Amino acid sequence: MEKTLNSSGYKCQALYHTAPGTPIVFLHGLSYSIEVWQRIGVTEILMEKHIPFLALDMPYGLKSQCQPKTKDPEKNLAFAAEAVRSVFGSEVPVLVGASIGGYLALKYAARFPVKGLLLIGPSRTLQEELVQAYERFNFPARIVWGSHDSLISGEDMRTLAGRLRNSKLLVYDGAGHSAYNDRPEWFKRDLLELYATAE
Repeated sequence: MEKTLNSSGYKCQALYHTAPGTPIVFLHGLSYSIEVWQRIGVTEILMEKHIPFLALDMPYGLKSQCQPKTKDPEKNLAFAAEAVRSVFGSEVPVLVGASIGGYLALKYAARFPVKGLLLIGPSRTLQEELVQAYERFNFPARIVWGSHDSLISGEDMRTLAGRLRNSKLLVYDGAGHSAYNDRPEWFKRDLLELYATAE
């Protein structure tokens, strides 16, 4: 189902499916919108498996329909947190974040409960405030990195995986920065594997 969410002063489109169980929340990258999750077939497979999810158009997205727009991380975080509460109440989610969405997923996990993280080429991961929070993370995490990613270094991703207690680095050979878009079947497999671990 698609609807417009009014949260924290932002009006944004959202795709969601409600069902019993732990919800998955998707935060897209800078150059994408919620449409990417439909295009790679991830929303379809979650509906088939009766897994609840929320894909948010984010105020930072260049292609998102949000009004107004902002790149301010705190305002984007407040929007995401309020949107998750408005759709799922007190249910604790698994977060999926790509690039800047991965950075926001880490910021979210530093402040609110989560059951797991799937990060694709997350940016700004070694900021001091985040690194200090990592030792409190006690949920499973998967870090996806495309071997042809020209924006995020493999060294940074290996460092991040080393800082997160219960994490695995998954290298998508031949994929670029948007590795989930280049290797959708691998991504769906890894998402379902993480979800089973986090449940």
